[in-house]
Amino acid sequence: MNRYKHVALIGLGLLASSISLAMRRADMTARITGTARSKATRDTALELGLVDAVFDTAAEAVKGADLVILCVPVGAMGAVAAEIAPHLNPGCTLTDVGSVKRAVVAAVAQHVPENIHFIPAHPMAGTEKSGPAAGFSSLFDNRWCLITPLPESDPAAVERLATFWTALGANVEEMEIDHHDLVAAVISHTPHLIAYTMVGVADGMNRVAKTEVVNYSAAGFRDFTRIAASDPTMWRDVFLSNKDATLEVLGRFTEELLALQRAIRLGDGDFLFDYFTRTRAIRRSIIDAGQDTEAPDFGRIKPEK
Repeated sequence: MNRYKHVALIGLGLLASSISLAMRRADMTARITGTARSKATRDTALELGLVDAVFDTAAEAVKGADLVILCVPVGAMGAVAAEIAPHLNPGCTLTDVGSVKRAVVAAVAQHVPENIHFIPAHPMAGTEKSGPAAGFSSLFDNRWCLITPLPESDPAAVERLATFWTALGANVEEMEIDHHDLVAAVISHTPHLIAYTMVGVADGMNRVAKTEVVNYSAAGFRDFTRIAASDPTMWRDVFLSNKDATLEVLGRFTEELLALQRAIRLGDGDFLFDYFTRTRAIRRSIIDAGQDTEAPDFGRIKPEK
């Protein structure tokens, strides 16, 4: 296996720390360097052994690396790419973990030298936690990493990156960039926006006390609050960067919601039953695909470091 010898992690949050831990679990001997905007984050990453060396700047962290992974919010990737471009090792692979791809390509590609393999990617895994201490080695196990190569991407470099993600436990598939953004809007971005909205609705309901919302949230509201606890900076950038796809899905969601609202108002039990039966089958197929379990804890088990 043609493994990378030096991996640079730009940003040291949940995904970067999990990448590091999964690399060590896979017995990769690559040198890992990293950087983060906050000194406290850099210090924590070093103390936890997530990196072999930590640097104050991204430019220093990427020197000599044959794989550079951008693990910063989507809105910051362009500026980071501009900073590191002159310092990238010729022939290295530059990739990212952003959940939006078209905006990342627009922001990053313009800065990438011709002798660098820029291959966008998106590991479809995460939790509502953030920071270097939030990572765990099994985060990517049986999750999907979608690689979205550019037309000019070198197939050998794409295959090498795919092998890397497979070694971290992920399933890998290639996908066209714009289709990726639509898929992400359906399965990730819009659900998060709805979760934020539902929590906002509860917060603004004067007839329901906040103590009641908190104390009785073991019902469905618990899962809404879980994903609504995700990093605000990341999700602000996601929605602004994937505006078209998110608005398209939100339009469809609004149509579905109005249909359900009408059925409830008219007492159309047959419509509701058929609708819930059809959507329940999708939930069952998610479990059958191994992307969740039927465990009563919502499939959330305590991760192992």
